[in-house]
This record gives sequence, C-alpha cells and structure tokens, in this order.
Amino acid sequence: MIEAILPRCVVAADLFHDPPDATLFPEEEKVIEESVEKRRREFATARLCARTALGRLGLPPAPVLPGLRGEPQWPHGVVGSITHCAGYRGAVLGDATKVATVGIDAEPNDALANGVLEAVSLPEERAHLHRLSALHPHVSWDRMLFSAKESVYKAWYPLAKRWLDFEDAVITFQPATGTFSARLLVRGPRVDGRRLDSFSGRWLVDRGLIVTAIVIPR
Repeated sequence: MIEAILPRCVVAADLFHDPPDATLFPEEEKVIEESVEKRRREFATARLCARTALGRLGLPPAPVLPGLRGEPQWPHGVVGSITHCAGYRGAVLGDATKVATVGIDAEPNDALANGVLEAVSLPEERAHLHRLSALHPHVSWDRMLFSAKESVYKAWYPLAKRWLDFEDAVITFQPATGTFSARLLVRGPRVDGRRLDSFSGRWLVDRGLIVTAIVIPR
C-alpha cells in the first residue's frame, strides 16, 4: 500500500497481518524477550518487512536493532524507516548514496483520544485541521497530523541526532495533491551542504488506515 506514495529511489515492504513464521535474529530476540505477545508479533513482522526490503535492495538479511531513541539501526549504506499500528506493518529503505533520509508512519483513521491533539499541535495547525475537517470529513485530520509529525521526526533524527518536539514544526496539508509540508521552527540539519528548513511528504488514506511518508533524495 505504501508504495503508492513513494518515489522510485526507495523500496518498500508491508503486511496487514502477522505471519506465524516471522523469525528474529538472536540479538533481536533479546530486545523483546520480556515483551508481551502483541509487541513481539508487531516487532517480528516489522523486521520481516525490513528484511524483505533489504532483499529488494540486493542485500542479505540482517538484524535491525533499535538505537538510543528507538530508531532502527540499518546495515552500513542503508537508510530507512519502520512503522506499525493495528493491522499494518511496513518498512521503507533506500541506498544511502541516493537517499538522505526516510520517515514513515501508519495510524488508524480514527480520532485521537481527548486531549492528545492539544498536546501535539500548534494553534495554527488546529485552525488548519478545522477547515480541512469541514471539507473532507472522511479523514481523521487530527490523526493525520500526528502521523505526519511522526514521519517528520523519523526523517529528522538520523540527520540531526537530536530530539524534535511536536511544536518544533508546523504541518500544512494539501488535500488536492495528497501532500504535506513541514516548516521547521528550529535550526535544521545540513544535507549535502544545504541547510534543511522544511520537509515535504505524501499521505494516503486507505483500508481504514492513514499512512504518511517523507523521502529526502540526495
């Protein structure tokens, strides 16, 4: 599903269920050895997606361990992102010589719990969502905003190596094109000698899910 919003410079793999034969490397098993069954299933299926995507890059299977902030640690020369939510797991990868960073996120197309929107958004974003909701009521725009901000953070962190708060970027959606932009309110990282002051991404609503993606090519 996520391939529909990705450029050709990356590869993807996604699943809508947890295969019973999804296996882990021993070092990955240690990460979740005390986790509940739900967490174990989503972790294993997400790693299966990651290894499928590695194969599509022509690379062998490899363990994908979480870093200090939970970010996936990819084999040398690979950039990518993983996401999982109820009913969906996915991974998007690229060759680091061609792609600077990737950020993806999937969420159910359902409203956020009470109080969450106020915690993750700026007043101008909430006004923007109010207008969008009147025009496109089939989309849970509060959840869409949350997903876009997750994708922004996942694309940001491998480049900047520092935290980005929800209020550090302003998201604007363009429904006619299925795109969004994120204007950074803090100093952005440099990529190939240029300073990033914004991110651009795409979004999709399908099968009861919201999916957002950011890919920054070199």
